[in-house]
Amino acid sequence: MLGATTPAPQRSSNWNTTVTRTASGSHLIGNPRAEVKLTEYVSYTCPHCAAFARSGDNALELAYVGPGRVQLEVRNFVRDPVDLTAAMLANCGPASKFPRNHKAFMSRQASWLPTLANRTPAQVQRWTTGDYAARRRAMAADFGFYTIMESRGYTRAEANRCLADNALATRLSEGTRADANTGVTGTPSFAVNGRLLAGVHDWTALAPVIDAAL
Repeated sequence: MLGATTPAPQRSSNWNTTVTRTASGSHLIGNPRAEVKLTEYVSYTCPHCAAFARSGDNALELAYVGPGRVQLEVRNFVRDPVDLTAAMLANCGPASKFPRNHKAFMSRQASWLPTLANRTPAQVQRWTTGDYAARRRAMAADFGFYTIMESRGYTRAEANRCLADNALATRLSEGTRADANTGVTGTPSFAVNGRLLAGVHDWTALAPVIDAAL
């Protein structure tokens, strides 16, 4: 009698809708049996990450992840408290909501990131006093993050619950430290099939590496 076998994942016509959250808090998007496993290390306060989202995300979704050729892992590489606040909101709710939450923060970065450079002393005081949840709520208000979350169907109360999730904050921070220990020094950075790519930080450089691995 043959032993039991693990059933193959159900075939999908659009693997972009297959999303799982890992134990470390990252998100896997696409075919778990894809030939190429691409890891993206990303920060929401990183302008180059937003530039990559504009130039590379659609191509990845349409030509690589959607057809099942590439599975994408998105790993938050937290740079600062504003980035952490955005990451906690992007991670708010079930894993299936993450890709569009992520896209919402990236696509609107140009409208909210200038607040960081133009911050006032009063804002800095709100962002650095009180408990951590209160600080994150202040940043979410000043950077317009509540508006972004409302556009994604979240109430302010739901967003605040995620901002108060200290376990999530710890998980994101620990993930960043772990990735730094593997050699990640900035964002966006990429790994293909577990190999961190040196000097590859944009779609023009990344696309040929993916194609060569297929």
